[in-house]
Amino acid sequence: MTSAWFRFYAELNRFVAPPQRQRSVERVCAQDASVKHMVEALGVPHTEVALILVNGRPVDFSYRLREQDHVSVYPRFACLMPAPPCASLQPSGHSVFVADAHLGRLARDLRMLGFDVLYRNDFSDDDIVRIAVQEQRIVLTRDRDLLMRKPVARGCYLYTIDGDQQLLDVMARYRLAGEIRPLSRCLNCNGLLAPVSRDAVEDDLPARSGACHQRFRRCAGCGQVYWEGSHVVRMRKRIAALLEAVRPLMDKRLI
Repeated sequence: MTSAWFRFYAELNRFVAPPQRQRSVERVCAQDASVKHMVEALGVPHTEVALILVNGRPVDFSYRLREQDHVSVYPRFACLMPAPPCASLQPSGHSVFVADAHLGRLARDLRMLGFDVLYRNDFSDDDIVRIAVQEQRIVLTRDRDLLMRKPVARGCYLYTIDGDQQLLDVMARYRLAGEIRPLSRCLNCNGLLAPVSRDAVEDDLPARSGACHQRFRRCAGCGQVYWEGSHVVRMRKRIAALLEAVRPLMDKRLI
């Protein structure tokens, strides 16, 4: 057996047992145990770890623990100051998502901003893992056990149940403010919207909407027709407020 010391920083402390928070704790490990195995054994999903220092030096998840190693585990910060001596442990890729069955509002909000988010309220954990692997999507969830599944390469744990804060957290973590394409996707099915003439959708419109509006779009997936009514004005105001609110979150620093 091997003994090593572990300390978790910032929000990672929410995953560990209360007596182990904000302090170094000694744990007995199996001989030749990987640092990834022990970090998850202590309750922290690998998807939430951006940097691991062992005795002050950066290591990757495959590092094998040695007697009396001191392990410091950091979350993903918008910007780490001073700059880390190695790249983040989290793989990069396109900001495309799959949301678990409890995050319907977040899925719709991200779609409102133009992001590709797969969601169904009957997705099982196995469905989510399969989709994430096959389509290289980021898993959005409040289920840490789901993020600990070995095939899940990219994931995001939502620390709050507040819908607006969840959206801001995802936007800040993946620096999405510069990538938004507002109102370009169907809120219901995630399909892309394409302009159509009023004549093409006239049979699908309430009489008043057809008379008052000139520009229409149809979802390529489910056929839903959209037009810029008063609800769109409210959505554009909300998007502007979100962009204003997310800026300070994207400027966070670790001192």
